Order: sequence, then structure tokens, then C-alpha cells
Amino acid sequence: PPSKVGQAPGPPDGGWGWVVLFGAFVSVGFAYAFPKGLAIFFKEIQDFFGTSYSEIAWVSSIMLATTYGADPALLLVSKWQGDSPVVMFGGLLCGIGMVSAAFCTTILQLYICVGFITGFGLALNLQPSVIIIGKYFLKRRPIANGLAMAGSPVMLCTLAPLNQYLFDNFGWRGSFLILGAILLHCCVAGALFRPIGAARASVKTQAAERGKDALEEEVTKDALEMSSATTVPVDTKTEEEEGKDCCEKINQYLDFSLFKHRGFLIYLIGNVLMFLGFFAPIVFLAPYAKHIGIDEYSAAFLLSILAIVDMIARPTTGIIANSKWVRPRIQYFFSFSIAFNGACHLLCPLASGYMGLVVYSIFFGLAFGMVCAMLFETLMDLVGAARFTSAVGLVTIAECCTILLGPPIGGTLIDTFGDYKYMFIKCGAVMVLAGTFLFIMNYYNYRLLAKEEKERKAKEEDPKSVRTENESRNNWNKENAQDGPELEPLREEREGLKKEANGT
Repeated sequence: PPSKVGQAPGPPDGGWGWVVLFGAFVSVGFAYAFPKGLAIFFKEIQDFFGTSYSEIAWVSSIMLATTYGADPALLLVSKWQGDSPVVMFGGLLCGIGMVSAAFCTTILQLYICVGFITGFGLALNLQPSVIIIGKYFLKRRPIANGLAMAGSPVMLCTLAPLNQYLFDNFGWRGSFLILGAILLHCCVAGALFRPIGAARASVKTQAAERGKDALEEEVTKDALEMSSATTVPVDTKTEEEEGKDCCEKINQYLDFSLFKHRGFLIYLIGNVLMFLGFFAPIVFLAPYAKHIGIDEYSAAFLLSILAIVDMIARPTTGIIANSKWVRPRIQYFFSFSIAFNGACHLLCPLASGYMGLVVYSIFFGLAFGMVCAMLFETLMDLVGAARFTSAVGLVTIAECCTILLGPPIGGTLIDTFGDYKYMFIKCGAVMVLAGTFLFIMNYYNYRLLAKEEKERKAKEEDPKSVRTENESRNNWNKENAQDGPELEPLREEREGLKKEANGT
């Protein structure tokens, strides 16, 4: 085969990648914005079913946790079926979940239809959309990630007033039917996810299969010739190889060796702590505005303000993160964004009236967009593109626990104290702590990496160290080879075996 056949196609950084980016924009937008946009209906659903704040908060929590927690299982499905069919099936599942939710008669049925079914459909949209960006972009990857993540604020900016309009005209049941139809657009987005280098990959596969067949024929001939003279324990070797192949296959999808990676562990701990207070403020923002006497459309408009600022912040953050000053130390920028997000929540109780909440929404949107734009880029910066898929799966397994508990804990605080400010203070304190932890530990990690790199270069440049290692190895061999009375019987036996071998 030609020499180019063996080379895997690289990211084109353009071309059809821009169409794929648009599809990811739509899929990521629905996956992230839809659970937040449903908060418009929470006050009315709460009154309809007669539930508490903590009980209604489980709807968004289950949906968000399912969206994040289902990623590892989707790694297997995505590698088996490809990105496009997975996203299209996810859009279909979202539509079925929301249409079913329109006929729910209990809050438990709402948990199942909206939380689990729709949440799993959103997970099918999110996972392949995030990964395919890394396949199509390399040099422009931070900008592409920022643009794809901008789908969330665009969708939220649209869904917030749309949901309020649908509720006023059709009620929450009719709104859920219409939203189920809107989510079917994810099927169209999935149809745009064409595999990269499909033609070259098929040629490469055919060449690899021809080479594999030829190699198998040669191995079979050699094995037959050897079996006539000696007996090889084939069964034992086959069992060992099968065991190794099984472990290798599992490790392809979830690389558990990442838990030995220092930077990955720092990122994991910081993000698990961060998500305990990440989603609760945005879920309760509109209900809080209605609670203090603001009308429904003005409360929904707060989410639109947040989304518009978020929309500008995400691509802008991607451009800044891609600059030569920030990208080498992007982890510091990410830590600052998390701490800034927490500071906004801590100051929210000081906001009085509608204009105070508008100012809070502006700063919240800026901080939220900064965190979301770098959420996956910082992980890829730590582990590399080759291990990114496994890293995303492992991170989301750990994150889904705190994502699930965050909004209900906030709702419990509201039910206990009858005031929203304690929920905002809790979320702000947790996020400031997470940002501070990441900043300190990343500083420590960068120093250790620089020290390790310096030692490696010194060892490569100093030939004396290599010579010293060789000399110590030779000395050790000489010491073991020295004459001693305890080794005399063994030496005689060895000499006798040599003579017998020479005689034969």
C-alpha cells in the first residue's frame, strides 16, 4: 500500500469542521440550556403538585446528573455506532421524554420522564458533540470549543422567554408537548456529524486486513514447522493473551491509569467541589425573582440577560485562552474564573430590587461563560487529546454526584430558612473554595513539572550520568561473578552441562 495509507487523517481545522461545529453548537446548546430553561415552570408545577422547593429541584438535578453521569456508558456506544447515530437517537429520546412528561400525574412520574428519559437523551447529544470538536480542530481548538459552548447561552436566551410565552398560552402540559417537538432538532444536528477521513480510513482498513491475513498465514506455517519438532504450550499462552486483550479493551474506553496522573486528580477534586454550587443559582434565579414580587416576564428576562452576556463571554474567553500569554498557564485562568463565579453568588444577597438582580445576572453570566468555555479545554490541556475521551468519562462519573445534590441542598436551605440568600451564600462559598484549591494545587503542579523537566534535560545532556549507570551495572555483574566457595558446586555443574552439550 502507499506510504500515506498508514497515516491517520489529522484534524482539518476548517472545511466540513465548521458544519460539524454548527451541529455541536445546537446539540451542546440544548444539552446545557434545556435543564436551566425548565426553571420557568418550577413555581407553577410546585403549586400544581403541592411540593416543596427541594422536591421540585430534583427535576433539574436528576436531569443534569443523568446528562453528566451517562457519559462513560456512551463512550462504548459512540465508538461502536459512531457519533451521528448516537446524537440522532438522543434527539428522538428527548422528544419522547418531554411528550410523556405532559401526561404525568405525580411528581415521581415527572422525575422519570423529564429527569431520566430526557436527561439520557441530552447525554446522548452532549458526549459526541464535545469529543468531535477535538477530532476536527487542533490549532483552533480553544476557539472552536468556545463557539460550541456558546450554544448554551444562545439556547437559554431563546428558551427563557419562549417558555414563559408557551406557559401563558398553553399551560405547562401544552408547553412540554411543544418543547418535545423542538428537541427533535437534535436529530438534524446529529446528521451533520460526518466521520473524519472516512474514505482514507476504509482504504487503511482494507490494507491492514490484507497485511493481517498475510501475517497469519506466515505465523501458521511457522507454527506447523515448529510443532513437528517441539511441543509448545499454546493453550496457556492463548489464555494469557485473551486476559491481556480484555484489559486492553476496557482500558481503551476508560483509562484508569489517569488516577495516577497528578494534574488529572487536581482537576477532578476541584471540579467535584465546584459543581456542588454551580447549577443551583441558575435554577433558582427565576423563582427567586418571582418570590420577591417581580412579574413573570421580567423574571424570565433575567435568564435572557445572563444568557446574552454568557454568549459573548464564551467565545471571548476562548480567544483569550488561546493567546500565547494565557494558554501555557491556562489552569490559573480557569481557577480565577471559578473563584469569580463564587464571589458573584456571595454578593447576590446584597442586590435589592429588580435592577440589583440585573447587575447580578450580568456578572453571573460573565463568570458562568468563562468557566464553561474552559471546562473541557483545561482537561485536554492536562491529559492530551489521546486520553481526553477517557478523562471526560471518568470526570463525569465523579461530578454527577455533586450535580445531583447541589440544587436539592439549595432547595432544602430555602425550605428551612424561608430565604434564598442562604442558598446563594452556600454556593458562593463552595465555588470560592474550589477556585482557591485549584489555584494553589496547580501552582504546586506547575513547579513540580518544571523541576521534573529540568532533571530530565540535565540527565540527557550529561553523558557522565549515563556512563556512571553503565559502570555501576558492570560492577554489580562483576561482584556477582566473583569466585566464592559457596558457588563452586554450581560452577562445576554448569561446566559439566557445557561439556555434555558440546559432545552432543
